Amino acid sequence: MRVAVITFPGSNCDDDCHHVFGDVLGKETISVWHREVSLPTGLDVVVLPGGFSYGDYLRTGAIARFSRIMPAVANFARDGGTVIGICNGFQILCEAGLLPGALIRNRSLRFICETVSIRCETTGSILTQKLQVGQVLRVPIAHAEGCYQLDEGGLQRLEDEGQVLFRYCAPDGTVDPAANPNGSKRSIAGVMNAGRNVFGMMPHPERISEHVLGGVDGRALLEGLVGI
Repeated sequence: MRVAVITFPGSNCDDDCHHVFGDVLGKETISVWHREVSLPTGLDVVVLPGGFSYGDYLRTGAIARFSRIMPAVANFARDGGTVIGICNGFQILCEAGLLPGALIRNRSLRFICETVSIRCETTGSILTQKLQVGQVLRVPIAHAEGCYQLDEGGLQRLEDEGQVLFRYCAPDGTVDPAANPNGSKRSIAGVMNAGRNVFGMMPHPERISEHVLGGVDGRALLEGLVGI
């Protein structure tokens, strides 16, 4: 099992992801700089980590989408490889067209850094295969542009095809507008593509994968990705 973590100028969660996949989960983990034009051979998972790629100028993820490594990431995904984008990585995948929708400024127009509750909406993916539908996780968020947007037709297709991974919710699992930290449509916190191999989520599972950091709610997600 080989995992690649892509680093863009402004990434600040790449080391976190490298540590969790490599030191915590025990998988061979390789750092890849954004100016590379190809991915290492024999990869199983590509991770686009959180941060502020290119300072989030223009739109968040809009410049990183044109990084030299992104065609290789797109080809890897189209060949069935597993790709996950966390926070800024989710934004980049949406900008690159590998996931539907877009992430815009939070409803409050402020940066939010807190721990929130999210509810698992499907077990029909390797990311969520170790969870149960309706299971509630407590996972940190840290973003200014986390408000998920998609037209109503697109949203309904996501619902009909079971592509919604997580929703923001109250601690008891109730989907309540008051528990939606950023104003995302239908309280969506994460989605996947139609091929069920590209995943995006705003919350940070890598930040809650060790007891020393306050819990392991995120660990089951990353274990699912690497087949533990």
